[in-house]
Amino acid sequence: MKAMTIHRNGGPEVLIAQDVQLPPPGPGQVRLRHTAIALNFSDINVRRGGFYIAKPLVFPVILGNEAAGIVVSTGLGVADYTPGMRVGYVGVGGPFYENTGAYCEERNVPASCLVRLPDGISDAQAAAVMLKGLTAACMINRIWRPKAGDPVLIHAAASGVGILLSQWLSHLGAQVLGTVGSEQKAEFVKQNGCAHPILYRQSDFVAEVKKIVPQGVAAVFDGVGKDTFIASLDCVRPFGMLINYGNASGHVPPLDLLLLAKKGSLSVSRPAFSSYIADPQEMRQNFAELFNLLISGVLKVEVSQTYRLQDVARAHQDLESRAFVGSAVIIP
Repeated sequence: MKAMTIHRNGGPEVLIAQDVQLPPPGPGQVRLRHTAIALNFSDINVRRGGFYIAKPLVFPVILGNEAAGIVVSTGLGVADYTPGMRVGYVGVGGPFYENTGAYCEERNVPASCLVRLPDGISDAQAAAVMLKGLTAACMINRIWRPKAGDPVLIHAAASGVGILLSQWLSHLGAQVLGTVGSEQKAEFVKQNGCAHPILYRQSDFVAEVKKIVPQGVAAVFDGVGKDTFIASLDCVRPFGMLINYGNASGHVPPLDLLLLAKKGSLSVSRPAFSSYIADPQEMRQNFAELFNLLISGVLKVEVSQTYRLQDVARAHQDLESRAFVGSAVIIP
């Protein structure tokens, strides 16, 4: 089968096409034919060799850890999945950013990591929404849920997670502010629940937040990291919450806890996605909620760009340069 591999860390140019031999599925495994593969910033982090990796990678490595597909065959002991079923997965057990392997035509995946896809959601939508949607769900269901009228700030509001947060939080009654990098993205997020887009390249986002909400927002959702998090402390009202869920610009620097007291008794959270999907039964319940929100129209998935498997390097370039809004998927 065809796979996109890396033999060293580096820029998008290290991604190369390679023929890989795939053995039959082992006990408890399901062999999938991928129909849509997610493009996530975590893939770029692994390719670069930074942020999440606790131990050196063993090359060659196939990137990617989220996809939708069709069951081809099953190994011993698998009873819940049969050939032809539409399924999806996010991670395959163990450290999420170490057990990659989705950038390929077919893959063997533990059955315990799979979820069936409902008829109302396409494979491309599923690949675009599973990780991003459950990331949003983790924050809203486990970390911070708004009361009606609560002002919130979402960094990178036009990103895949940012759009879902905007839609979901506005549905729950929050007043959503969001940082974006262009007028086009500002118009896009307005159509997806963000009442107050802030063009961070044209003005200081802290000052703009204070113009809109003088007392500060109740919560900040930050997937950018190093470039935004510390400054965001000045955007939050007393007893507010800051949630960092990503490091697109790099790790957040060490934080002095006394600073949280000085800024108004603030709280900080850094959720780990792997904690939210650790239990297979709870994972499937979380997916069921997410899929119901999509089918009911509360959440809408914007698959704004698709790439062929062999064009993954260009996909990485576009994601790093923020060339599109919403989500992108890879079609093998």
